Amino acid sequence: MREVVLLGSTGSIGTQAIDVVRRNPDRFRVVGLSAGGGQVDLLARQALSLGVEVVAVARATAVQDLQLAFYAEAKRQGYSQGEFRVPKILAGPDAATELATWPCDIVLNGITGSVGLAPTLATLGAGRILALANKESLIAGGPLVRAAAKPGQIVPVDSEHSALAQCLRGGREQEVRRLVLTASGGPFRGRAREELTDVTPEQALAHPTWSMGPVVTINSATLVNKGLEVIEAHELFHLPYDRIDVVVHPQSIVHSMVEFTDGSTLAQASPPDMRLPIALALGWPDRVPDAAPSCDWSKASTWEFQPLDEAAFPSVALARAAGERGGAAPAVYNAANEECVAAFVAGRLSFLGIVDTLSVIVEEYARHAGPGAGASPLTLAEVLEAESWARARAARTIEAHAATTDREGSSVWT
Repeated sequence: MREVVLLGSTGSIGTQAIDVVRRNPDRFRVVGLSAGGGQVDLLARQALSLGVEVVAVARATAVQDLQLAFYAEAKRQGYSQGEFRVPKILAGPDAATELATWPCDIVLNGITGSVGLAPTLATLGAGRILALANKESLIAGGPLVRAAAKPGQIVPVDSEHSALAQCLRGGREQEVRRLVLTASGGPFRGRAREELTDVTPEQALAHPTWSMGPVVTINSATLVNKGLEVIEAHELFHLPYDRIDVVVHPQSIVHSMVEFTDGSTLAQASPPDMRLPIALALGWPDRVPDAAPSCDWSKASTWEFQPLDEAAFPSVALARAAGERGGAAPAVYNAANEECVAAFVAGRLSFLGIVDTLSVIVEEYARHAGPGAGASPLTLAEVLEAESWARARAARTIEAHAATTDREGSSVWT
């Protein structure tokens, strides 16, 4: 029986992880949950049904609402007053970081955004196994995470990196030639840049394959998410960027591939269902039987593989350049993108403006930081400073863009 702390329990990864746990009560037990605090009713329902010991909320103002939600949920489940135990509540911006050190066997970090870095470092420092779905931890603080992690302490949850980890079992390190990440291509696959000028948030959120949170879904539409995954693959598997490729695979059945030096390529294939990589991460190195449906080989199917159109979707090349620069450049890439996505959702930035603005910020940071910025060891303070700079600079760039659009009646970013 493995005891699990689940960070980001009300999000897409969190709710699917809970489904995996509930279907395997003999293998996993959740002892702690964390969430932002925006869905206290769901968090209370999860906590009481799982019988957790502790709950963490990032918004301290949500504590009273959470307490009331506990009592309402207990009543709904038929408990009389005093017949259930209210979990301990941790609250505030550091609550998830504190929860990450709670006694357990494994911490699944399903938080979205670079705020997941501190809980990642806390998990590793406490000696827990880290099931990592928060790719931003590695993007923003890759060198910090690598320095804190013991061999085998991090197990990837992203479907692509889980696939790579599985394929890498098929050969020795020195036999690996390259990693090949697959991308669905998102909802705008096949469109030229000029066909993306009028994309709306609603269209960008309509992913053809996966059901994910809004930030990740829009990142998939711009392919920023694939750029982040290239950096993540570099940090997890220690291959140089020129040996990490991306190929478009619309069916999302092959989740990634490893090419070996003898010309052989191993691929991990399964229907798109995040419960499989989640279950594998929780049970690693063992598999969890029937974690998700398998491919139906009795039916005809066609799998396509296409080269990435970097003219329409330059975000992967931009991420690769940021990764090769090193230091805090990947953190700048990620933080600026988060600001741009929020502006796009709010209607203050066009779809193409997301990556166009991101490119401006990354290039400006390269000049701002100087040529030797990636040479010395990165510190947490430097990461936070770079992220703060990137967010502020992105906000000012977006504001200037909006003002120009208002004056001229057309966007300079399309």
